[in-house]
Amino acid sequence: MAVLCDTQIRELIGIKPLADSAKRPGTISYGVSSYGYDVRVGSKFKIFTPTPRGGGMAVVDPKQFDDRFMVEVDVSEADIGDACAADHVIIPPNSFALCETVETFDIPRDVLVLCVGKSTYARCGLIVNVTPLEPEWRGKVTLEISNTTPLPAKVYANEGIAQLVFLKADRVCAVSYADKAGKYQDQTGLTLPKVD
Repeated sequence: MAVLCDTQIRELIGIKPLADSAKRPGTISYGVSSYGYDVRVGSKFKIFTPTPRGGGMAVVDPKQFDDRFMVEVDVSEADIGDACAADHVIIPPNSFALCETVETFDIPRDVLVLCVGKSTYARCGLIVNVTPLEPEWRGKVTLEISNTTPLPAKVYANEGIAQLVFLKADRVCAVSYADKAGKYQDQTGLTLPKVD
């Protein structure tokens, strides 16, 4: 299994819009890198709140996730106070946010993608988590950003958030994500956890 380099990423991976790496002063980097692609976080977020809207006991259950735990924020809309501004969102202490990438991906059948957080955010106590993008998965990536600090933390919309690393297999898999009709295939918007 080999890691794809910048020229192979441009040739083999469906990324729209594809951005080249460039110096963008004052911006957290994004675009094609030597052996990966730095994705941008979009402008729509769902921020976790420990007390669900409408009250009730807060229990996080991946099999029956209660969307009342999430507050929706769209940074591209008007300033709504402490939760966001025109260019960023605030993640509360010891909480997390779901968001999606600006980019849409179309992963080839012989490629597996791993995601790691960018050091700029990791050094601030923000951790990005994404499960692997399986062969023939398509869509915008739903990212989970955890604020591990006891302080509120800013995340900047439309800037770099994580790096994807593309691993090309020696052999093509027998069953791809598309073959098994994966539940997150072609997801639109921020998709909360679901169990088939």
